[in-house]
Amino acid sequence: MIELFTDGASSGNPGPGGYGTILRAGQHYKELSGGFRKTTNNRMELLAVIVGLEALKKPGQDVLVYTDSKYVADAVEKKWVFGWAAKGFAGKKNKDLWIRFLAVYKLHNVRFKWIKGHAGHPENERCDRLAVAAYQQRSQLPADSVFEAECNKSEGLL
Repeated sequence: MIELFTDGASSGNPGPGGYGTILRAGQHYKELSGGFRKTTNNRMELLAVIVGLEALKKPGQDVLVYTDSKYVADAVEKKWVFGWAAKGFAGKKNKDLWIRFLAVYKLHNVRFKWIKGHAGHPENERCDRLAVAAYQQRSQLPADSVFEAECNKSEGLL
């Protein structure tokens, strides 16, 4: 069983954002993080899961994802995302990331466990620190190109 701990954060919503991910399997342990100059908390929560699943080298792994995001956990565990996909994600945000999630999700046996954020869970707290540290690299952050394009389109800039 692989344990995947995740968290996403943003300073403002939208604003600079980051994700933190921990993969743990027996004595193997790996931390991953990254950030973007303008994004949302929900995008970072979802991206943390995606990046963790994409880091797995072999298909068919049993994975338990720990997340403090009801948005992510409920969408999958309550099977909403599969209905959204069947309808082409019409009217749903983060279509690009949900499509990416579903592509990697189907490669593994994934379950979600929701945990309360900022409640002293050691790995969740570490993921939060990774996410915040990632977005604090403001001058070096890349664009979340899909999100920024959508923002520019909705603001009439494109």
